[in-house]
Amino acid sequence: MTLLLLLAVVVVLAGAAYVVCRARSLALGGGRPGTLHSLPGYYGWHGAIMVLLPAFLTLVVWLIAQPLLIEARVSSQLPLELTSDDTARALAMADVRRLADGLDVALASGTVTEDASGALQTNGGATLRAALAESGVALAEDVSPNILAAAQSYRAMSGTGMIWRMFLVLAVAIGGFAYAVRVTRGSFRARNRVEAVVLGLLMAASTVAILTTVGIIWSMLSETINFFRLYPIADFFFGLTWSPNFRGGSELGFIPLLWGTLYISLISMLVAVPIGLFAAIYLAEYATPRVRSVVKPLIEVIAGIPTVVFGLFALVTVGPLLRDYFAEPLGLGNSGSSVMTAGIVIGILNIPFISSLADDIINAVPQSLRDGSYGLGATKSETVKQVILPAALPGIVGAILLAASRAIGETMIVSMGAGAAAKLDLNPFEAMTTMTVKIVGQLTGDTDFASPETLVAFALGMTLFVITLGLNVLALYVVRKYREQYE
Repeated sequence: MTLLLLLAVVVVLAGAAYVVCRARSLALGGGRPGTLHSLPGYYGWHGAIMVLLPAFLTLVVWLIAQPLLIEARVSSQLPLELTSDDTARALAMADVRRLADGLDVALASGTVTEDASGALQTNGGATLRAALAESGVALAEDVSPNILAAAQSYRAMSGTGMIWRMFLVLAVAIGGFAYAVRVTRGSFRARNRVEAVVLGLLMAASTVAILTTVGIIWSMLSETINFFRLYPIADFFFGLTWSPNFRGGSELGFIPLLWGTLYISLISMLVAVPIGLFAAIYLAEYATPRVRSVVKPLIEVIAGIPTVVFGLFALVTVGPLLRDYFAEPLGLGNSGSSVMTAGIVIGILNIPFISSLADDIINAVPQSLRDGSYGLGATKSETVKQVILPAALPGIVGAILLAASRAIGETMIVSMGAGAAAKLDLNPFEAMTTMTVKIVGQLTGDTDFASPETLVAFALGMTLFVITLGLNVLALYVVRKYREQYE
């Protein structure tokens, strides 16, 4: 039974448990819910939970444990030269899994058959690699007997595991069904049990973000420590040259990447902050409701455009325009990829972010402040400049800092619009790059994961994480420190 079908059966059992337990509670109460401890619906939900929760937990544990156990047993069958170290074992098991999946496809399509003894036969005497290719499964090289035997063993264990998984999960679901029916009686505190389970689920959901953050930090921090064991920390943080070389002799100073990141982010904020803030002031204070209902959604549409589209816009339109009309006439360069190109496009991307946040913050300023300013004879423009903006300034500063964090973390627009040159230069029409682009570049391709040229991506990621975290903390500090409390 496939995983999806098994889940469907469990859900059907949960629905049946809901109906049966609810009907049983009504029958025990003589059709009068007032004689029961809880409402009939709680008894029904208790039955559904007793089926779903244990079965789901059993399934999750099985899905985690089965691959680990199977891979441990299969790897023990491989020759020593294929499992001499962790890297060799991982590569061998990857080949085993890929071949096992290919055999499933080939057996289903009929290009490969299996007799009673488990021996494989191909149509027309073709090689196994050719038969798999005919089924759409491409292998880089011929299949070795050891890998083939391990793949067949992997398939057999996986098939047996699927059968046992089905029986175990269904047994747990049916056991939960029987238990829920047995405990359903008038005095049973079904509401308390259901609410306790729901509270536990809510608490578990609330910990997902925390655990995810901890996992991200740990994964980056551990590999960053490995990098600094291979490369001097002072050369990384204070080096002025970025020149990775997987053959040795790399110079991995991140200062040029930091400069490019900050330079592009600065230009983007010079574009996004004035336009976004002025748009927010217009929409909040000057626009009629009809104009606001049209303009605000049109501005926010920008936020829904994929960043790769902005990258194409930078590459095809903005870059050539800046090159032809500004860079070349002024003698500042002849490249369409530049800091200015990426900065302008990222700024356009951030306009709706700043505009929406600033608009909400300005609208949160109490109307009594406006009325008091008008009562003293101030005009609308004077009220906006001297009353509303000072009152909303902490929130606006927080929105700007959050937008800066987003600009620092942008990757696609920079890779397509700013180039890949890591250098220190003040010319905004020269090609530069950022830390995010180099993180992608260092982890792309067939690279040695244990080399400092690859592990430097984690050091860059950790540094970027600290920078953006600092900006977010600063934004929260500014908002909380200078936030005005109104009654």
